[in-house]
Amino acid sequence: MSKILSQVQCRLMEALGASEQALEVRAAAQRLGLNQSPVAAAAVELAEEGLVEIKQEPYEEYSLGRKAQWDRQKGLPEAKLIEALAKAGGEAQIKELSEHCGLSGQEVGSSVRFLELKGWAERTAALLKLTEAGREAIGSKSADEQLLAVLSQAGRAMTDEELKAKGLDLAQAVRLLKPRGGWLSIKQRSRRMLSLSKAGTKALAEGLSYQEEINQLTPELLTEGKWRDVKIRPYDVSLPAARIQPGKGHPFARMLGQVRRVFLEMGFTQMSSSLVESSFWDFDALFQPQDHPARDMQDTFYVRRPSQSKLPDKQLVQRVKEVHENGGQTGSLGWQYKWDVDLAKKAVLRTHTTATTIRALAENPKGPRKVFGIGPVFRRETVDYKHLPVFHQVDGIIVDDSGSLASLLGTLDAFYRKMGFEKFQFRPAFFPYTEPSVEVFVWNEKHTDWMEMGGAGIFRTEVTEPLGCIEPVLAWGLGLERLAMFRLGLNDIRELFYAHLDWLEETPLCL
Repeated sequence: MSKILSQVQCRLMEALGASEQALEVRAAAQRLGLNQSPVAAAAVELAEEGLVEIKQEPYEEYSLGRKAQWDRQKGLPEAKLIEALAKAGGEAQIKELSEHCGLSGQEVGSSVRFLELKGWAERTAALLKLTEAGREAIGSKSADEQLLAVLSQAGRAMTDEELKAKGLDLAQAVRLLKPRGGWLSIKQRSRRMLSLSKAGTKALAEGLSYQEEINQLTPELLTEGKWRDVKIRPYDVSLPAARIQPGKGHPFARMLGQVRRVFLEMGFTQMSSSLVESSFWDFDALFQPQDHPARDMQDTFYVRRPSQSKLPDKQLVQRVKEVHENGGQTGSLGWQYKWDVDLAKKAVLRTHTTATTIRALAENPKGPRKVFGIGPVFRRETVDYKHLPVFHQVDGIIVDDSGSLASLLGTLDAFYRKMGFEKFQFRPAFFPYTEPSVEVFVWNEKHTDWMEMGGAGIFRTEVTEPLGCIEPVLAWGLGLERLAMFRLGLNDIRELFYAHLDWLEETPLCL
């Protein structure tokens, strides 16, 4: 007696019966001229009937990593180093090699360990000596270089079977590329292989017949009553479907939007100010002395054109001047130096968004009031995994006669919890413009360490009273790139701004 199946199921069984080996779902779909989804659904249904066997076969997929700096023309720098060593008679001082191989001193220094890893050279203090293996490697390509060349030429991800078919020593290539963090991406994949079971082979031999199936009812089927004679195909939501990559905003931009929403939900008003700021608002109004190290050229970007900015009204400038020199009417001693108005006029790229909130406080010093600003800031930072010269901050102030350090910490606690963090702490700190002051730290699981996120405190009277504010002002400035690193599972802050489409596509819309 023949087995009654759907048309796709019948065609799939016939294709598997005609094949001498198991077929991958993709290959079976190509043979049938169908999309993978209906073929995969038919395979699952046949497997439930015991007619088809589905086996998961793991494999690895290789592609160039996000940090790969592979240039097919230049090759790996250590290949040039062994040639230079050979020309130098087999040994040379490390610092002298850059003159003989066309590489920078930094490239030579970073490549020495790869020479030793490959056994091409031996190092004694600053002397590098070519080994026999290094001489034999001249003019040839090592396993890692071969793999990089193949992946670069292919311009796509390749499976381990494809690479081994090209004669590559994958194990050796991976061992050599592993120390070059981020040069090689290896993803674990699996494919579903389909074949007929004994019962399926028997059913195919006895003959198959199919009943027409439909995906949806039509007006004709309903009006003519033919819906009684057809079979409606069930919809299995657990089956894999075609991958769709919808348009979406950059993950970091979406996170900035989330930060903004959190503060708006907490009753804050958003303010903004110019990226080019006067030193008066960026430093002086915050009671930061004019000889403070942060105001040096090596820490701050000063603007050449315009080199000076306009100052606010003379009375406010005079009050700030007096506070710096002798404390003015605040009861403070000030910084005890002669304040220079020309230094206050210097134009800078703002070093923090506190310049936004301090302007807002000067415009309206009366509480109760809650204000925040969010945007890019600029500092002469050394670029590494957690520092950038351009980054984003969110600054905020609360002007409230009953404001206290406890309410400040409670506000920050609420913000970080709304952003999905549970493990954070506040540590005592010092800032020229707040007292008491704290630094905010969040636990970084990947680096198993606490990472600083920003500072907070209560503005000193030397900051608030010249602006006409006599109430406590709670203030904070928090970095957002590091927050995004944790939320997106990144190891390096620079990865936020790399143009890697695969990462952008795979990052979920719900962060």
